[in-house]
Amino acid sequence: MPKVRGRSDAVAGWVFLAPALAIIAVFFVAPIAMGVWVSFTDWNGQTNPLQAGGADVVGTDNYAALLSGDGLLREDFSISLRNTLYYVVLAVPAVTLVSFGLALVVNNRLLRGRVFFSSAFYFPSVTSSVAISMIFLFLFSGTGAVNEVLSWFGVDGPSWFTDSRGVLHLILGAFGVDGAPGWARSDVLGLPLWDWLSGPSIALCALITLTTWTSSGIFMLFFLSGLQNIPLELDEAATMDGASSRQRFRLVTLPMMRRSVVLVVTLALISSWQVFDSIFIISQGGPSKTTLTPAYLSYQRSFTEGQFGQGAAMAFLLFVIIVACTLLQRWIGRERR
Repeated sequence: MPKVRGRSDAVAGWVFLAPALAIIAVFFVAPIAMGVWVSFTDWNGQTNPLQAGGADVVGTDNYAALLSGDGLLREDFSISLRNTLYYVVLAVPAVTLVSFGLALVVNNRLLRGRVFFSSAFYFPSVTSSVAISMIFLFLFSGTGAVNEVLSWFGVDGPSWFTDSRGVLHLILGAFGVDGAPGWARSDVLGLPLWDWLSGPSIALCALITLTTWTSSGIFMLFFLSGLQNIPLELDEAATMDGASSRQRFRLVTLPMMRRSVVLVVTLALISSWQVFDSIFIISQGGPSKTTLTPAYLSYQRSFTEGQFGQGAAMAFLLFVIIVACTLLQRWIGRERR
């Protein structure tokens, strides 16, 4: 009797799970499998890639063109990786620090109007990314407010924000270093090492500022949840032991917030590698490809130029990079005895 009941419960469980599993298979597993197949073909988006003659199988040619080819595709892909690498290095710490600071402010029990401030900080995260990107586009346009303020200090804003040089090259140029030294002329993934070390452009820095502003609100909630889960007894015990506010923050708050920090850094890392909407609306990869990202380049090659096989190959290489970075970050942030 117990075995029969156990089998009937298992059958009932699978029956209730069947609709969800069917939805996952149709809208998640099947598109991924089709994308993998397309990445090994030269599909142009005009035919059925699963039918005979719908697309020619080219094997790993798309991946080889991205990683070891000599054409413009490999150069563009390397430029997009460089831009995104700088984007990740600057945006992830900025978002983490700002959101953590906002959470500390809202969590202050002596702060009046905590609900108002938490709502104000969270509001950009729920606002349409298209609307916010359009606002930033107007702010940084040639006659926008940012360039108007810069003109008060004698800075030519329009030429400054359309400069294709990176920040590090601008700084080195101020000291008379305008060309690549001998050791920086070696080729790395189809791009000179000097270009890899250019730093982010001013336009990319503006996009990083946009991401920091719009993402800090949602990550603030993760930190706020972690802060509110810290027992008050720990802070009171540290106070009674004579610990200062800085010591309590360093020895009590930060260790208890480790899991929240790891979660926020992981989510910010993944979203930074996938940045697309602000690039599409504001810059389309300009000026001179200094804001080009793998996600936007994949879209461009697929839907603008009809090279869906190359676009799918870029997408899966980006997926591998994200998984590798996430696993590395999780390993660094793992619990240690």
